[in-house]
Order: sequence, then C-alpha cells, then structure tokens
Amino acid sequence: MDSEPKIAVFPGTFDPLTNGHVDVIDRGRRLFDRLIVAVGENPDKAPLFAADERVSMIRELVRDWPNVVVEAFAGLTVDYVRSRRAVAILRGIRSTIDLPHELQQAYTNRTLSGIETVFILTTEEHSLISSSMIKQVAGMGGDVSQMAPALVVARLRERLKSAPAKPRLPVSDD
Repeated sequence: MDSEPKIAVFPGTFDPLTNGHVDVIDRGRRLFDRLIVAVGENPDKAPLFAADERVSMIRELVRDWPNVVVEAFAGLTVDYVRSRRAVAILRGIRSTIDLPHELQQAYTNRTLSGIETVFILTTEEHSLISSSMIKQVAGMGGDVSQMAPALVVARLRERLKSAPAKPRLPVSDD
C-alpha cells in the first residue's frame, strides 16, 4: 500500500480569487491528502494585486482547511509541481470555452513531466465567473458580492478606490 500522501497543486494567478476558485479548492481538498494553491505570475497580465496580497487573502479564506497550503511560485508550473512532489495538477473547467486551452496545457504538462492533470467542472452558478469579469464589473462600480468572497470584494473596493481615475469618454446626446 502506498503511504505517500497524494498531493495536488491548483495553480493560477487568482487575481482576484473568485467563488469558482473557492469551490474548486473546497472540492479538490476532499480528493487529495494535501492541496497546494500555487499563486503564480502570468507575464501576459498586469495584476491588480501583488502576489503576496493574493497569497494572504487566499490563506485567510482557507485557514479552516488544514490540508490546504497556499504558496507563491515563479517559473514553469511543472517544475514547481515536481518540487512539491505532487501527483497531479488540479484545474477547474468553467465551460467548453476553457476546454481547448486546458487540454493543450494538460497534454504539454504531461509531455514535459509525466504529471497528470485532474479537471473539476465548476458548478453552474460559477461557470460564467472570471477574475477579469470581476475586475471589470467592480471597476465600473458594479456589485460583485455574488461572484467573490466578501474578503476579496472588500479588498477590491479598497484597491479600486485608491486607484487613479480612468478618463471617461464623453457621452453623446444623439
């Protein structure tokens, strides 16, 4: 019998963390002995929150789940996953729109490292939520309290309140 704990890594930028992410973390922690939420940087994105802020928020939200660990990482996901002796990468699938990209990533990761990817389908209520959408709606003054944890919503409001105002386009009377 294998006595090694089954460890999975749930990587992402989590900028900001959504209720969909929390759902995947909650369900993933039940499947594995240990789940590492790995907060990474995406060079193609300009984050609203620094990595240490995202790690801090997520740690606060998962503090009652003893088998969930939150860490920041840089570099290739597969290198990080190997360094943590994980058996799988955990990913959430929101819709069929996510599928081609997620499959390509999973095949690439398995080719590079032999590490499997485990997919969890998000619940229907979270299937259309994304971090980008939350930032856009919140940035325009909309209510995102149904899309993200209360802690994240509060920090978003603080951050957006202190951000420099973006110029608005004039509205035509036509």
